[in-house]
Amino acid sequence: MKKFFPVYVRVPLIFFIVFGLMEYFIDSGDRPAFIKYPMVSVFLFVFLFILIAIEITLNAVNRVMYQLLSPEEKEKLAYEESLSLKESTWFKNLMHRLTQTEPIEKEGDLLMDHDYDGIKELDNNLPPWWVYLFYICIVFGVAYVFYFDVFGGDNQEMELKKEMAQAKIEVEEYLKTAPDLMDEKTVVLLTDAPSLAEGKEIFTTNCAACHRADGGGQIGPNLTDNKWILGGGIKEIFHTISNGGRDGKGMVSWKTNGMKPKEIQKVASYILSLQGSNPKDAKEAEGEVWVDESAPKKDATANNTTDSTAVKK
Repeated sequence: MKKFFPVYVRVPLIFFIVFGLMEYFIDSGDRPAFIKYPMVSVFLFVFLFILIAIEITLNAVNRVMYQLLSPEEKEKLAYEESLSLKESTWFKNLMHRLTQTEPIEKEGDLLMDHDYDGIKELDNNLPPWWVYLFYICIVFGVAYVFYFDVFGGDNQEMELKKEMAQAKIEVEEYLKTAPDLMDEKTVVLLTDAPSLAEGKEIFTTNCAACHRADGGGQIGPNLTDNKWILGGGIKEIFHTISNGGRDGKGMVSWKTNGMKPKEIQKVASYILSLQGSNPKDAKEAEGEVWVDESAPKKDATANNTTDSTAVKK
């Protein structure tokens, strides 16, 4: 084997196999393990040193042993080293174990009575690897039938349904803490002062041209009264700002014009904080009074003072 894998191939091959295994099994994040963990580099250096030392030692031992051989043994060794891979003794022994073939000299003992137009049949043994693989397939088939048909194991369709259900749960949990993936189904009203201040700044920059800085309405509708064109509430406001207003007469979709979901949430929350501010010379109310059907029912007086409102576009 040393003839087919010389030392300059054998040592780097073994070293890089060990190196690859360490990089695969050691969790080092986005950095190579030998850089993140100095001890890995030390181990690899020592391992390479030991590999080289072993090769040098074995080479020295082989030279000493060769000098101790008789001329006949040296001639025999030279002959074996001159053989090709398929002619080598170890290769022939390996192939015999895998195939259990008989030498061609014993072919006469294997002849059967079958004769087809002069073609005769030999009673050769099946290759052991084929026989063992056949037995393994039988065992696997029996286990497969019992697992799925007797004990009711999950088939591929059932596994897919379970994985999809679990993935849906994980996505929903992730959306709760991922502001850039927020939508009208997961958005919640913000009431803290810093968020409302940021919402006011965004509103003044992007929305005041149509709705006035105080929300009283100009080209766009009044945002401070209790009537709404496209429904109300934080979810409706978020949806309207994200996707735009009425076709042909409403505002553009801010989702596609550079406003992130978290920014839309802050603007929508700020708009809700303008309810009842009654700015001077506000535009006449448009739309209908919006009532949150999902909220607990209250008396008529209370409904007129709730914050169940939405952007009108």
